[in-house]
Amino acid sequence: MASGTERGAEAAGGPATCYRELSRFPAITRAALGAAAGGQTFLLYTECSRPDLPRRWLLRFSRHYSLRRTGSSDLAVSRAALSTEIHNQLLSQDSPTGQHRAVLRHCPQRGHELLEVWGSSGRSHSVDLTALGKHGEVYTEGPFACLAWSRSETRLLYVAEKCRPKPRPPCPWDVPGAARPVEEDEDEEGEQFVYREDWGEALSTRSVPVLCALDLEGSSLSVLEGIPEYLSPGQALWSPDDRGVVFVGWWHEPFRLGLSACSNRRSGIFHLDLASGHCELLSAEHGAACSPRLSPDGRRLLYLEGGLGGPHRQCLRLRMLTWQTRQTVTVLDVVQEPTEAFTGLYREALPPRCWAADSQRAVMGTPQRSRTDLLLVDTEVATVTNLTAGSPEGCWELLTLQWDLLVATCSAPHHPPSLVVAVLPPAGRELPLCWVPVEDAPTVPSVTWKTLTVRPLCGGQSPVTHGAQAFEALLLSPTDGTAPHPLVVCPHGGPHAVFDARWRPSMAALCRLGFAVLLVNYRGSLGFGQAGISSLLSHVGEQDVADTQLAVEQALSSEPLDPHRLALLAGSHGAFIALHLLSREPERYQACALRSPVSNLPALLGTSDIPDWRYTSLGLPYSFERVPCAKELATMLLRSPIAQAARVRQGQTGCGVPGAGCWAPTAGCATGADAGAAVRGCPGPARQPHASAGAVPGAAGQGGTGAAAVVPGGWPRAGRRGDGGQCLRELRPLAPPAPGAAPAGRDRPAQPLVPTVALRLCWPWGDHWPWGTTPGAEADGAGVAGAGQELGFGSK
Repeated sequence: MASGTERGAEAAGGPATCYRELSRFPAITRAALGAAAGGQTFLLYTECSRPDLPRRWLLRFSRHYSLRRTGSSDLAVSRAALSTEIHNQLLSQDSPTGQHRAVLRHCPQRGHELLEVWGSSGRSHSVDLTALGKHGEVYTEGPFACLAWSRSETRLLYVAEKCRPKPRPPCPWDVPGAARPVEEDEDEEGEQFVYREDWGEALSTRSVPVLCALDLEGSSLSVLEGIPEYLSPGQALWSPDDRGVVFVGWWHEPFRLGLSACSNRRSGIFHLDLASGHCELLSAEHGAACSPRLSPDGRRLLYLEGGLGGPHRQCLRLRMLTWQTRQTVTVLDVVQEPTEAFTGLYREALPPRCWAADSQRAVMGTPQRSRTDLLLVDTEVATVTNLTAGSPEGCWELLTLQWDLLVATCSAPHHPPSLVVAVLPPAGRELPLCWVPVEDAPTVPSVTWKTLTVRPLCGGQSPVTHGAQAFEALLLSPTDGTAPHPLVVCPHGGPHAVFDARWRPSMAALCRLGFAVLLVNYRGSLGFGQAGISSLLSHVGEQDVADTQLAVEQALSSEPLDPHRLALLAGSHGAFIALHLLSREPERYQACALRSPVSNLPALLGTSDIPDWRYTSLGLPYSFERVPCAKELATMLLRSPIAQAARVRQGQTGCGVPGAGCWAPTAGCATGADAGAAVRGCPGPARQPHASAGAVPGAAGQGGTGAAAVVPGGWPRAGRRGDGGQCLRELRPLAPPAPGAAPAGRDRPAQPLVPTVALRLCWPWGDHWPWGTTPGAEADGAGVAGAGQELGFGSK
């Protein structure tokens, strides 16, 4: 008789058909409004993206709409034009009035970057930035990137890499003993071998950013001077009078590495006066400030501020500076213990246009427990109003706020992103807000979801009792098929990240195929207050692991789930938790698929670009000037999953031979033949990774290898950085158990792994995650990625 998962796969038409169906829903990445004559009609421009399966790349396209105000809060929406594909566009930004659009393009024929300006009459400007040679590559993503219009709409501001002399081609006088021409510049000799420090993982091509200003009227490009050499600028915008520039500056000392993973690096808000060249610090000297946003009247500057050191992601303050007086006040402070109304701010970037027309209120999205809601903040009285609390959609993101028109996207685990608009009412009358759908995506059938509240056990019933705050988990369940359903357990990465209730195609695909999915927001997750974040420090590998297992036990006891068919699916720190669970509950989990697993903490000290986090997570003191001592290394090793590898249950691999075909871990794990054999719990030398999955030491900032697969009796097989799961191909159906064998679980000895279904999700993207990244990328990245991935579950 077919199992529930097999019937689910048949109903969904198979994994390939399921993927094609779910990948057709686009993500809405940007929106801009333009006002038409009369002020009652507005043009809405949006940019979207989705996988293009026939061409095997990410399709980007634009949509255009017309919005007409028919009352104080009523809107009529109509499609204004057909969708058009976006080609070679790197950045785009509309001017304050919406009359012009700046577009940065890549010219594939010449490899140049072009900055264009478009208006109602067509293209008015086109500047070949590469040909001018004033700077290097323009920053188009990451914490430094920006493209800002001046208020006069005559100048543009952006960030690029500092220009360096191009490497010399080999010359005859490079040969030892050859004569060197007299005109050879000795200052440039050997420049191509000079090490230039970069900003770390995901920012390895970013070393020395510079601010650049393009004057459209004078047709001139200049690299701004006056920024101290010990700072790297980014996130720039023009001052209210267009005579200066406001930017975020990151200090270079003590080191630059790890900025993409750690927002607790020292940074400040600065003002550069273009006439005098004077650079002024506007924020606190010792803090981590970012995301400056100027009010429409130019009188107030909002920005976010966090603390230095400690957790790599934190609850942030909302600060406001009065431009004329330079006085700064805290609008919203760090929330230690969350309330029902407000749990704190956790987003590291405010929406590009977040101010209301009254220059008093601002709207922003942020995690609130396991949801992401839109909050309205009144900066005068420091009050917070949740505009989306209680809505059926679990994730809201503001795209733009102009002329008191809100443009947002909303989604849920069973509902792909929809585009909605609303008119922001006057102060004090914001609720209820009337949202009007512009593009309403249909609900995906066969998927339901709920939020589980989990309370840690006290009185010695749990090994970890510090921080009694409750946490949550999102349970996605299939509606088709016969219960009980197999369960895929997903702790998020980070660890200071969050699984919010947004649309995730990979998780919806698992549900359509008959699997239930548990997304665990253990204590230490964002959205639950700073006290919850801090509770994980010194208890990594204990509290997070216990919380995940407790969430699993609660789900099994309260929902129609099969306790004998459990799998782990995770990445980075989530994979660290999963490896601990495999050793602590060796007969509980029947399969495991991991990406960039953190298996050996001390081995990462010399390979990761965030060594400070390795100390902080365990409550150890960190200093950039010294090397680790033996006691610190021992503490890290004892908290590492590799220390408990021998407890992983012995089983069979795809070839049917116990222990054979398993790969010894490298790069952040034990190395060498003896270590590999000990990890597997079987004799014999360890096989080395083949060329298609060669290991790279310290491949990921949080983990040691690109990807790993674990079956009972095995340990992670090494994969190269960015392998995307190529090494998960060995999880295949195994030999069936003996007739009459009891179900796999705690009540009987280990048996060969026999799947009731082998899930094969064959993404056509190779090393690339087909849906791109979101604000919860660290958490979202725990999904199944790459080619040839399978999850097998024990026989029921």
